[in-house]
Amino acid sequence: MNRKERLWQWLTNTLPGEAFRLETLAGDASFRHYSRVIRESGETLILMDAPPPQEDVRPFLQRAAELRQAGVRTPQVLAQHEQQGFLLLEDFGDMTWAQALQEGYELTPLLHDALRQSHAMQAIPASVYQRWPAFDSERIRRECSLWTDWFLPYIARQALTATVRQQMLQNLTTVFLPLTTLPQVAVHLDFHSRNLMLPSSGLPLGVIDFQDAVAGPVTYDLASLLYDCYQQYPEPLRHQWSLRFFHQLPRALQAAFDDATHWHRILQLTALQRHFKAIGIFARLAHRDGKQQFLAEIPLTCQHMQQELNVFSGIMPPALRELVLNSTESFLEHFGNSLTISS
Repeated sequence: MNRKERLWQWLTNTLPGEAFRLETLAGDASFRHYSRVIRESGETLILMDAPPPQEDVRPFLQRAAELRQAGVRTPQVLAQHEQQGFLLLEDFGDMTWAQALQEGYELTPLLHDALRQSHAMQAIPASVYQRWPAFDSERIRRECSLWTDWFLPYIARQALTATVRQQMLQNLTTVFLPLTTLPQVAVHLDFHSRNLMLPSSGLPLGVIDFQDAVAGPVTYDLASLLYDCYQQYPEPLRHQWSLRFFHQLPRALQAAFDDATHWHRILQLTALQRHFKAIGIFARLAHRDGKQQFLAEIPLTCQHMQQELNVFSGIMPPALRELVLNSTESFLEHFGNSLTISS
């Protein structure tokens, strides 16, 4: 029996004596596959197929329960088969934050609710989130290596010697090391416009793709949201909501920063580190996995990175800063002109 047959057998056993049909949904940047289960009654559910060994549903199930208990709206898990990687979930619909904005929804209520749920997540006790993976110096180095190992050689077409790569990773890790000294909280890790859903019932937002949550810096999820790789918000708006979030933090977390200006500057540093990682992931998806549609996500992220490097003009060695700016500028100039991925 192949995987498709096992999935169908499990689903029919889970919904016995009931007619239903499946509608394939767009995938994400993983090996997971999603379908919408449409029941005779018209009710819909989401079927997740997370094939082992590439995927493990246990972190998803654990984080879903922990976040939901904290007041974050994660999808209810209606049925599960951990060993096979099959889950049946509550359906939040198709309307992401990004799509809602495209259709004219007002941004302010979305931001209010996102910040409320982010604060709820950060209130998760340390006894819970300290069991999660840590956002430490080794993780920063690993994430920066996505940029050196995938974007530079295969997309920007800039080959590095082993020595230059090693020095570059050391410099980047040093630049972002202050993030590891910030107060640690529960961090979603991908808290952005494609992982926040607007159900047909309205707010609160549905939160998805949380299985990679970490114990990380207090600035991280807000940086993911305000400096979203898929959105271009005006800097004054980012600053306004950044300060609003800061002033709503518990005093113990506020005390780690000199003032709100210092907080916002560290938020921007967090965004810069995230953009190195994101560009590397998009490049890897395009080159290694053949998902060339992710090339289209790189230009806006490059623009974000350029803006942040202007803020932190002296934060890294001049030669490294020049290489980063030149590689992103070169990509932006050539993108759209029959760009192909080098082998």
